[in-house]
Amino acid sequence: MPAIVRKTYPTLFESRRETLHAVSWQVRSSVWSPPTDVYETEENFIIKVEIAGMRDEDFQVTLEGKILAIAGSRPDYGGRRAYRQMEIYSGRFEVEVEIAVPVDADLSSAEYKDGFLTVSLPKARTDHQMDKE
Repeated sequence: MPAIVRKTYPTLFESRRETLHAVSWQVRSSVWSPPTDVYETEENFIIKVEIAGMRDEDFQVTLEGKILAIAGSRPDYGGRRAYRQMEIYSGRFEVEVEIAVPVDADLSSAEYKDGFLTVSLPKARTDHQMDKE
């Protein structure tokens, strides 16, 4: 099961991104983003990434403030070839999602199964919800 790491200090990537946005630079990168669904259930905030060909240990999942970042590298298992069509990306990928609701990060989980990485962040219980019980 991929581990979710909580960070409380700005990462180099975050600092670099803020700098580039501040000066409005356009930077081309070989980093790609896999298809991602973000949705809520009554109990959880869910991020589901379609990324076949990986192993649990290939993912870096970090939660920093309200940003969940998923990164890794999908290998390219091939030698020299001439493509007629190329739609399956390989190499470094990154996904960043803003968490729109308060969550309990200590109870979060991640599971990689059947080509999908699913990160589940339980919604934080409010005082109003606790009073009802």
